[in-house]
Amino acid sequence: MTVAVTRGMFDKLGTKGIAGVVLLVAGIGIVAYQEPIVAAGIALVVAGLGLVASGLVQSVMGMFGMA
Repeated sequence: MTVAVTRGMFDKLGTKGIAGVVLLVAGIGIVAYQEPIVAAGIALVVAGLGLVASGLVQSVMGMFGMA
């Protein structure tokens, strides 16, 4: 699996966002070093939370006529 990272993604995230992503990946990496199955579960939970947050933001923006 490859992820294409573009300059636009960094601009949208900002410094705090990039630091958050680095910490998130590092944390899952540390857990994966000891317990790969637990790390996979954590990664799925984080991905699910991201999808829920994205859906909520899109819904709220739609209510305000911005989507």
